[in-house]
Amino acid sequence: MMGRRGVSEGVVDQVVTGLIEQGYLDDEQFARGFVEDRRQLDGWGTERIARRLEAAGIAPEVYERALARAPGHELEAAVDVLARRLRAAPADDAARHRALGLLVRKGYDLDLAYEAVRTFERARAS
Repeated sequence: MMGRRGVSEGVVDQVVTGLIEQGYLDDEQFARGFVEDRRQLDGWGTERIARRLEAAGIAPEVYERALARAPGHELEAAVDVLARRLRAAPADDAARHRALGLLVRKGYDLDLAYEAVRTFERARAS
């Protein structure tokens, strides 16, 4: 884009080199930060995060490494989503189905979403 605006190729190379050296153009770092932010701030699951990183042009092997760094945290994140969104544990199958749907829309695998709903129910019952 800078080249199209009349900036010389040498200046463009210098700027890009500086950005790389400072870590601003590091796909690994970006993917790790994105995974952490989307899980903590938005409650997203692995599938949704992977789709967004792929759409942003991040290579699959890069985002898969970022997602694998904290695999145990996904269940906790899903339970946290339920705790933030639901006032009480689901009391019947219809409420469980709605809770499952919420997590699946957030990008959680169906099996993990089911486990999260059950974990949330047990935690609220105690």
